[in-house]
Amino acid sequence: MVKKSKGGTSNGSVLVYNLTSGLLHKELSVHSCEVRGIEWVSLTSFLSYATSSPNNMGLVRNELQHVDLLTGRCFAFRGERGNDEPPIEMIKVSHLKQYLVVVFRDKPLELWDTRTGTLLREMAKNFPTVTALEWSPSHNLKSLKKKQMAAREAMARQTVSDAEQTTVESSVISLLQDAESKSETSQAISAREHFVFTDTDGQVYHITVEGNTVKDGARIPPDGSMGSIACIAWKGDTLVLGDVDGNLNFWDLKARLSRGIPTHRGWVKKIRFAPGKGNQKLLVMYTDGAEVWDTKEVQMVSSTRIGRNVNYRILDIDWCTSDKVVLASDDGCIRVLEMAMKSASYRMDEQDLTDPVWCPYLLVPRAALTLKAFLLLQPWSGTFTMDITQVDYTEKNEIKGLIQEQLNSLSNDVKSVLQDPEFSLLQRCLLVSRLFGDESDLHFWTVASHYLQLFAQARQLSVATADGKAPSEGTPPSQQNHLDICHDILCESSYFQKFQLDRVHLQEVKRTSYEHTKKCADQLLLLGQTDRAVQLLLETSADNTSYYCDSLKACLVTTITSSGPSQSTIKLVATNMIANGKLAEGVQLLCLIDKAADACRYLQTYGEWNRAAWLAKVRLSPAEGSDVLKRWAEHLISPQVNHKSKAILVLLSLGCFNKVGEMLHSMRHFDRAALFIEACLKSGVMEANDSSNILFEKPRLYSEQLLTSVSSAANSLLQTCIG
Repeated sequence: MVKKSKGGTSNGSVLVYNLTSGLLHKELSVHSCEVRGIEWVSLTSFLSYATSSPNNMGLVRNELQHVDLLTGRCFAFRGERGNDEPPIEMIKVSHLKQYLVVVFRDKPLELWDTRTGTLLREMAKNFPTVTALEWSPSHNLKSLKKKQMAAREAMARQTVSDAEQTTVESSVISLLQDAESKSETSQAISAREHFVFTDTDGQVYHITVEGNTVKDGARIPPDGSMGSIACIAWKGDTLVLGDVDGNLNFWDLKARLSRGIPTHRGWVKKIRFAPGKGNQKLLVMYTDGAEVWDTKEVQMVSSTRIGRNVNYRILDIDWCTSDKVVLASDDGCIRVLEMAMKSASYRMDEQDLTDPVWCPYLLVPRAALTLKAFLLLQPWSGTFTMDITQVDYTEKNEIKGLIQEQLNSLSNDVKSVLQDPEFSLLQRCLLVSRLFGDESDLHFWTVASHYLQLFAQARQLSVATADGKAPSEGTPPSQQNHLDICHDILCESSYFQKFQLDRVHLQEVKRTSYEHTKKCADQLLLLGQTDRAVQLLLETSADNTSYYCDSLKACLVTTITSSGPSQSTIKLVATNMIANGKLAEGVQLLCLIDKAADACRYLQTYGEWNRAAWLAKVRLSPAEGSDVLKRWAEHLISPQVNHKSKAILVLLSLGCFNKVGEMLHSMRHFDRAALFIEACLKSGVMEANDSSNILFEKPRLYSEQLLTSVSSAANSLLQTCIG
């Protein structure tokens, strides 16, 4: 059986890990706010809940989602419920996964049927406040199945005549009964389950649930030695309660005995029984650590506490197997520990992995940098090799062996590509960034590769035209290959504009409301599609409050002329509207009279830099759009914003390669700067001159400092580019 563990994140995602291999199985984007808790409802599905930040009345938006792990499909389990209510404190699914209890902070609990998704009961307003709750592991499912099987057997015998009964073997009847039971038992049977909970006074309540019937049971008065109960665990005949003062109370339900143990560890946050029949080990979580207890002997087995050897805080606990625990900590790690809870580390070769793992980050930093440099450039040889042991440089044989193991784990396809003599430097940088999972490197080299090739082709065409030579048949047009649209504004203007038109046409087909239609019309006006925009404006119904304004706007767009007086008037009106807070409307008017450049300047003045860049891409000529994007890049570089990485990508799209090299150096990205300038020189978009030599000399001085921490193979990359 493959053990899986799930964890929620602050951004609303749920991470599912395979604890056998230690690998991330799935990452699911489920919620729009921080995940507060997760409960399995089957082997392939779970419930998770999240709560938004409280408003001024202390109310939140609760999200309770049912997620299918196989398909990733999720839906709101509580339907339209969840807006403006007290936050969910906990959810508890019964042992047979039939029922769900949802506990709120200042609101009575809800009881749901997980199989049908129906609300069984919402408790009355005078229902006691729940501090802790746990379902009982006992139920009557076995007895119900026996009764159902007996009833089916009797019915089967009645349908068979006395004469036939002697000829029909009992095994045939048994097979029929088994088939019926497998298909109908799970839907037809509603077993009786029960749970206990405590209120703020420590009183224990017992509730029984069977189908649609909910019954109150016995009430047990509070124990004077216990504080406010914080958590409950129940297994077999043992019930354990933990309070906010660090006390554990062990109840033997069969012998009707209880025993209180003060742990002096503070608030008991969570308690969990170990899986397995007869396994009475108990995992306890405190604010400062965790403990394992033996509930049979009522004594502590092992303990961990924040201190000398533990520098992380435990956020959640559970059992991985009957003798291993799993801890989630604030350093972003999930640790699987033995019951002694001494160490979470284990050998890589003990993992249940089907293939060798390519993961350079398992190496020490020096070795990882050496591996990256080795894959990027090999200046000491005319041919590319995948055997680092043959390279003569000062390094321990153990480190070389680890690097060679990583090289051997690469697939044969990747190795053949890397060893291809026709594989260019740009392609190599792209592939290595993917292999290392370096997102920043990947974005940079994707954009750089595209625009270096684009400007190199344009340069070749201009040279050929100046010499009076026609381009050869094999010369591809400059716009043949486009940058992927996921790069958005970094794409070429013509391709970006086409995509925006396709996008607004798609939105137009799917519009269902006036607001949606208005957004489509506004977008069409900015894109210069005035005829279609007028048609949408005229669709406004007469009973709409915007009917008069939309009709006037349609007339204005239709009758607008390019004469001097009308343009001056419209520009004056647009300027006044922008000055009085009507920025979007003023920009539309400026676009109508082909003053998109002025509109971009106004947008940038009012801090709408992204909208200005978008408008420049779809309405301005390359020269005018370049000015707008250069101002945007300067804004991104400014100390107030400091988004230099994004500014570099913008400058790449404009062909400002010298400026990109200078910025990479100023950001101390010397390895990337050297590789980029080398690629520029090979592409012919940059010439070797004083400025480029200066950029080479500065990484040379810095490389001397790197020699103490990075192996000579890594530094040979810089030396090769410099030389």
